[in-house]
Amino acid sequence: MQTRKKNSSPIGRPRGFDADEALERAMLVFWEHGYEGAGTARLTSAMGISTTSMYAAFGNKEDLFRKVLERYTEGPSAYMARALEEPTALGVATAILAGTVRTTTRPAQPHGCLGVQGALSTSDAGQEVRDLLVAWRNDGHSCVRERFQRALDEGDLPPGTDPGLLARYVTTFGYGLAVQAASGVGRDELQELADAALRNWPVVRGTPTA
Repeated sequence: MQTRKKNSSPIGRPRGFDADEALERAMLVFWEHGYEGAGTARLTSAMGISTTSMYAAFGNKEDLFRKVLERYTEGPSAYMARALEEPTALGVATAILAGTVRTTTRPAQPHGCLGVQGALSTSDAGQEVRDLLVAWRNDGHSCVRERFQRALDEGDLPPGTDPGLLARYVTTFGYGLAVQAASGVGRDELQELADAALRNWPVVRGTPTA
């Protein structure tokens, strides 16, 4: 009876390319052109691999996009998770909007937000990608809402504050900043808009303001 050796690898040619680097390049293509605009030829050209290699390493285009979105969340969009660790609700909101402005206007990266513009104009075939990005944005809102609920429970927000509405305000404004960045609005102007959006932040009575 033939037995399989432990830790044996399938016989075949080595991959021959840096999968991490290829995924990074794919992220930039999706970020700049959106899901629909990122054709297979454009993706494989940027990644420096063949279509066969792309499918073997990452799956089809939708599978690749899912991996790219994970990379984007853990990389360029990681400011969101860091912002939630700020000690106050206002600090959280400030960090979210400042992070949005920074990330969407970096000279070496496409402007705008992959999670907002990735599937703005897709055909019916891209419905699953649109649904994926809706879920991604809703997850971000839920995380902010939970953080603001904690702030309310701890007395950092005034009684009667609606954490869900406040979270929707911050995240919607952040996505709006991203759209403006993609349209060419500069970093300084976007930061001024972010600052203006937080001037009427709800404060607890008796709490000194800056």
